[in-house]
Amino acid sequence: MLAELAAANAAFGVIKQAISNGRDIASVGSQIAKFVDGKETLQRKVSDKKNSPFYRGNDFEEFMALEAIKEKEEELKQIMIIMGRPGLWNDWQKFQAEARKARLEAQEAAERKRQQIIEIAVLSIACIVGLSILAIVIYFGMKRRGMF
Repeated sequence: MLAELAAANAAFGVIKQAISNGRDIASVGSQIAKFVDGKETLQRKVSDKKNSPFYRGNDFEEFMALEAIKEKEEELKQIMIIMGRPGLWNDWQKFQAEARKARLEAQEAAERKRQQIIEIAVLSIACIVGLSILAIVIYFGMKRRGMF
């Protein structure tokens, strides 16, 4: 969890420094992507931990990490509103929502594909075992009748 927070903080530091040096928002696009990725990874990890039946984490530490990310996101919002074109923040929010939805759909599709592969493998093994047992039964049946 700390690694994700550190990555998001580092990316935000680069964003802030670049903007203060007079660069435009487009020039730090990759850093904004790293910041958002760090934020989403952190949120996902906290959510996964809390949904775990074995969760014994530090709620305050997780809360503070998410709060720090929230503050930096608010700063990023202000930077986009002030330094960007009109409506940039709203367009960015829409883009993020669509991208998040697409990632979730891709993740679900990959999980369905993995499940299909597992089902096919289990079915194939079951067929091979079944045919092997049938062949053994036929062999011993024929041997008992003296056909071999």
